Parts: sequence; structure tokens; C-alpha cells
Amino acid sequence: MKSLFIVLEGIDKAGKSTQAELLKNYFLAHQQQAVISSEPTDGPIGRLIREAMQSKIIAIKQKESFDEQMAYLFTADRHYHLFNDINGVYKLINKDHTHVVATRYYFSSLAYNCNTKKKFTFVATLNQEFPDPDVVFYIDIPLKIALSRLSNSSAKEIYETAKKLRKVRHNYENIFKTYEGKIFKVDGTESIEAIHKKILTYLQETFNFY
Repeated sequence: MKSLFIVLEGIDKAGKSTQAELLKNYFLAHQQQAVISSEPTDGPIGRLIREAMQSKIIAIKQKESFDEQMAYLFTADRHYHLFNDINGVYKLINKDHTHVVATRYYFSSLAYNCNTKKKFTFVATLNQEFPDPDVVFYIDIPLKIALSRLSNSSAKEIYETAKKLRKVRHNYENIFKTYEGKIFKVDGTESIEAIHKKILTYLQETFNFY
């Protein structure tokens, strides 16, 4: 069976990490190797991004320039994510025969770092050489649910505001209207179990999983 590169996308608190863990455990229970590999990574650039997102370091305060700076950083970290020789996505898939379940990929850069058509073109150009995943699961939740879940979170990040997430959700909708790869949209308001079942059903029907 071909090892897959699976991406979970959605605004903050959509449930990506929960579904990634369930999917990884499903593969392991069926004697298939699987790992969760998130963006930003734990590499040096990924750690820098996490600090910037938590406002521990702010190199540029102007919002538009900050988004542009983050787009550059995410592009560099994404290259590391895919191609590093230790736990890069393609090393895991091709050499270790391991399914990779990623929470976020280049779709997140397009959704979070673009406020205009010009910026969208800029970010899309930065990411144009990155390969599409085997499948994207877009977990969609209403903004009010995301904000409610964020209100219970102890650590807030710079993009976790109503204004930003409203724009991000709108961007996701536009991105996946024209995306030509395999994409499956999931209603994130359903139960955790129901969402997991729908993801498994899609994988089983599309990739002949058992």
C-alpha cells in the first residue's frame, strides 16, 4: 500500500490536531506506520515562527509587513518540513514507508498571510514548487465556535482574533473552490467520532484502505 501525505486544514481550533491523532492511531492499529508532522516544524526556522506567533519576538510591527515576513519564514520551514533527511515528509513516505499526517501545509500560508489579490499572488509564487499532498481534509467550523474554543485557551497567538479568523475562513473557502487536487470538506460542528468516520470512509473509498 502506498504511503500517503495527508493534510488537515482549517482555522484555529477546528479540530485538526484531534483528528490527526485519531488518524495516526487508526493506521498504527492496522499495522501501518504513521506519524503526525505539523507546521511550523520543530526545526530552527519553525521554532522562530512559533516565537513570533506568540509575540515573544516581533521583528516588524506593521501588520502587512509582518504577514509578508511570516510568509517567507513559513516557505523556508516548509522546505525543511518536506525535504530534511531526518524526518522530512518525503523521506518518511519513500524510505520509511510511513503515512504522514500534517496539520497545516501551504494552504495555511495562502489563508493566513494574504489580505489582497496581490499578496495572494506573492504567497502563491513562494509556494508554487511545493507538491500537492495526496489529499486535504478541510475541517470547517463557524467563527463563533472557534472564538469560543479560543477563549478557553491559555496561550494565545497573534492571529487568533475575530477579524483575522473571519478573513482566514473566507480565504480558505476561495482556495478550495479552485484547488484541483483531492479535497474533502468536513463539517467541524459534528462529533469527533463522526468526523473521524467520514475521514476514514473517504480514505477507504479513495485509496482502497481496509
